[in-house]
Amino acid sequence: MGSWWSPASVEPRSVQLLLLGVALVAASFYAGTLFQSSASPALILPPPGSRSRDSSNPQDAPEFANRVIVTYRTTPISVPDHGLDVCPLEYNEYVPCHDAAYVSKLSNLDRTRHEDLEDICPPQEKRLFCLVPPPNDYKIPIRWPTSRDYVWRSNVNHSRLSEVKGGQNWVHEHGKLWWFPGGGTHFKHGALEYIERLGNMTTNSTGDLSSAGVVQVLDVGCGVASFSAYLLSLDIHTMSFAPKDGHENQIQFALERGIGAMISVLATKQLPYPGNSFEMVHCSRCRVDWHENDGILLKEVDRLLRPNGYFVYSAPPAYRKDKDFPVIWEKLINITTAMCWKLIAKHVQTAIWLKPEDESCRQKNADTKLLNICDPNKLPPRPDRLTFYSRNLEMIGVTPEKFENNNQFWWDQVRKYWSLLGVEKTSIRNVMDMSANYGGFAMALSNDPVWIMNIVPHTTVNTLPVIYDRGLIGSYHDWCEPFSTYPRSYDLLHAFHLFSHYQDRTDGCSMEDIMLEIDRIIRPQGFIIIRDDDTTHSRIIDLAPKFLWDVTTHSLENEENRPEQVLICRKKFWAIV
Repeated sequence: MGSWWSPASVEPRSVQLLLLGVALVAASFYAGTLFQSSASPALILPPPGSRSRDSSNPQDAPEFANRVIVTYRTTPISVPDHGLDVCPLEYNEYVPCHDAAYVSKLSNLDRTRHEDLEDICPPQEKRLFCLVPPPNDYKIPIRWPTSRDYVWRSNVNHSRLSEVKGGQNWVHEHGKLWWFPGGGTHFKHGALEYIERLGNMTTNSTGDLSSAGVVQVLDVGCGVASFSAYLLSLDIHTMSFAPKDGHENQIQFALERGIGAMISVLATKQLPYPGNSFEMVHCSRCRVDWHENDGILLKEVDRLLRPNGYFVYSAPPAYRKDKDFPVIWEKLINITTAMCWKLIAKHVQTAIWLKPEDESCRQKNADTKLLNICDPNKLPPRPDRLTFYSRNLEMIGVTPEKFENNNQFWWDQVRKYWSLLGVEKTSIRNVMDMSANYGGFAMALSNDPVWIMNIVPHTTVNTLPVIYDRGLIGSYHDWCEPFSTYPRSYDLLHAFHLFSHYQDRTDGCSMEDIMLEIDRIIRPQGFIIIRDDDTTHSRIIDLAPKFLWDVTTHSLENEENRPEQVLICRKKFWAIV
């Protein structure tokens, strides 16, 4: 197998040096031509810096037999001998369960409550079954922490947010880059000043959000996630989400920056996070009608907030006296008062409520079925939470000894993973654990420059409360459905006994389906670490070339100290020409 190309990091020096690097890389990278309407082969384009000096012509790149053509899933499933077909270039941002073209044809949705923005997966026969291509002139993403402020324009080539939100300092064009000054609709002068103000409001000007007890935040309607990006300096971790709506590709911008985020909306469904998981829920002009439908969406916030958690609301009803804003504000006061929340601060354009720990009022409301209440789970501050044995572990039958052994196992495994990958740690930023169990893999990565999306499949033991108890973030998901994210979201995916868990499913959830979704969300040259049974490994090794993956096999010890095969897959860097 040939040597891997590892992109040089973009150092956080001057903008001039960064732009010089942009010019050099752009000059060296060929932008693929548009596909033809008929089926045609896909070509592998070597990434910048790896091509022969004598070969600047894309026709000299190795040709693969994969065809460029729209292909849909069939039953039984079939992978052609020539390899999976490649979707035409127009599908380079395909998100199966947020496909506006499909959703627009559905007539039974409550669009007044934004049900059309929720994840709505088409039936199997209407899902594309082809490899999603990168856009023209796609480049390996800029490395963290520079990516917080700058990303390649060609990777997310959409200008509308810059046009409509530039005055609020969401994002600006900057040559070949997008520049993120750190602003937002209600903090156009920067997230740092806004975060400092919230700290003052929650502590009576005696501390910051960290000293106010905030460890995990849910950012509703997060935009390009600058709020989350600047909370990291306080060691506060944020689950950011926003819908795939008129603010085109805001979550794609966030992920390209290296900030944890997913596509979601607070509409008619419960959010895919456990109760009592966040010390703060944040809404800065998040476009949620909290006052409607008897405050049902605020009740969802109440479910998610921990006792003594904060609801931060920065929106016109908190400060404007015109139009119907006073009426909305009065409704919000009535709803929050009925839920026993306390309005603890109102300053500039922001109001902050506290969900009290005192359960007397809340118990009265629970008796009348106004609220559901759960017993609070006492947790230490970060970083002690990472290894804290919580009551949720006890509830699922995990002993302290088993938990400690699991932690030690993952410290050892992650150290060996880095050795097997053989890349600089700064080349990996966005990581997903596809079957996270207790979150040990993420815990062992806590000192590395990465963030981890921890996924707990619906059909496994419910360990997501444990993951949040540890100060980590994640989501429920069923891997028989596509995940709510854009293509090319992650640098590393970890599939620990994931495929064998789904092998007995009879509802059209095959290994090929999961591999196709992995291919969609992994970045070019991204890694997939797979640990499963021998039968699963054998099939993946056979299928990988058809997905344009390279595979190496290794051996590590499992938790019983027995040898276990590990597959390291890497997605080739290819493009349509």
